[in-house]
Amino acid sequence: MKTYYIIIAIMLAGSLSALAQMDKAKDTTKAPKRHTHHMNGVEMDDMDMMDMDMGSMKMNSQFSLDLPMNRDGSGSSWVPDESPMYAYMIQGKKWMSMIHGSFFARYNNQDLFKSGNRGGQKFDVPNMVMAMTQTRVGSNGLFAINTMFSLDPFLIGAGGYPLLFQTGESYQGKKLVDRQHPHDLFAELSVAYTQRVAKDADLSLSFGYPGEPALGPPVFMHRLSAINNPNAPLGHHYQDATHITFGVATLGFRYKDVKIEGSAFTGREPDEFRYNFDEMKFDSYSVRVSYNPSKEWALQLSDGMIHSPEEAEPAQNVNRFTASAIHTKMLSEDSYVATTLVYGQNHYSDNGKTQPSILLENSLQFARAAVYGRYEFVQKDAEEMDMHAMFPANPNFNIHALTLGTNYILATVKSTSLTLGVQGTLNRSPSALKSYYGAAPVGFQAYLRISPALIKMKPAMKM
Repeated sequence: MKTYYIIIAIMLAGSLSALAQMDKAKDTTKAPKRHTHHMNGVEMDDMDMMDMDMGSMKMNSQFSLDLPMNRDGSGSSWVPDESPMYAYMIQGKKWMSMIHGSFFARYNNQDLFKSGNRGGQKFDVPNMVMAMTQTRVGSNGLFAINTMFSLDPFLIGAGGYPLLFQTGESYQGKKLVDRQHPHDLFAELSVAYTQRVAKDADLSLSFGYPGEPALGPPVFMHRLSAINNPNAPLGHHYQDATHITFGVATLGFRYKDVKIEGSAFTGREPDEFRYNFDEMKFDSYSVRVSYNPSKEWALQLSDGMIHSPEEAEPAQNVNRFTASAIHTKMLSEDSYVATTLVYGQNHYSDNGKTQPSILLENSLQFARAAVYGRYEFVQKDAEEMDMHAMFPANPNFNIHALTLGTNYILATVKSTSLTLGVQGTLNRSPSALKSYYGAAPVGFQAYLRISPALIKMKPAMKM
């Protein structure tokens, strides 16, 4: 374990060192003077400005010198090039950095009208902070450091938050059911190196402890279609739950707008001790194919063999298959519509079952107001719901949930927005579970969100 902590210390030291160099004066004796421009707090010179396009930033991806930063999703996944960014940007002499995050201070009631006896209510603050920095290595190399942290262990608690029909992971020897687990304090610490090997072709290698393998769509916190909803999807553990993996190595090859990746990673999900670093075991693997046919679309197919993901069921292995389509369309410099469709399924080795999930989410963002929604279908059985004592035959339950919400940006100060929002969820209970949940329990949430403001870019200056 000492080796792992040395690796983490080196990664953190590298990140802090890069950030410390951001504000140092440029040495004008070694290069011709280049004019600087200031846009939304970001200092850019003439060469940077030439890489700008109306309505979007064209600084390069952390995984390719030929792709825009807007394409970067969580881990090494892709989102549409049309995707705007909510972040603080810091342009240094050699390093470019970005900080993103959100804090939802909310009241959450999962059964507003007390239809059943499974709902809970809570005041909490789901949150995450992500930081990345990158620099060129020679003329064709690119090095990046990514970090993500969550104060969920402090602001939510080790037992997670109430969420009807949610399953996944465990706490104090019991499965977490009707609750979403908190994310770990250290949610990502990863490094990546990319080499341009030919025109329109890159080879990349990344390592994370923790990190995210090439499996599934971008995780929900990093999708524009889900950015307004503080809840994890009910199909999280069918679609994108591997985003915090303690030990992952990914090799990827891109040609034009197609990327093929393979990962080896630790199958076991994080344990209930949310402050530590779990043991690395490269006992699982995945492959993913990503394709962006246009600047408005991002498609992916992925498949993974996950060894013993659940601590409560150590003998169970999971084959996870996912497919997703993400569409983003800018309507103006500060308005857009973002939509994500995800199919995910788990095949379980111990009982031979294959259980599917479908998610459709959308967010329509105007200058200050947003309207958003999420529809979910998930199939879970009695064992998954920890109700095998009541249903020894282990039947499947088809679960449906529809969430609608709206929010409004109250103020933006120093590129930081304060947003007030409300949302409601209508759940449809399976007939066998109505005596526990009620026929159609209704959830309600009200929240204040603090997050970076949308980066608005002006047309590039003509040189």
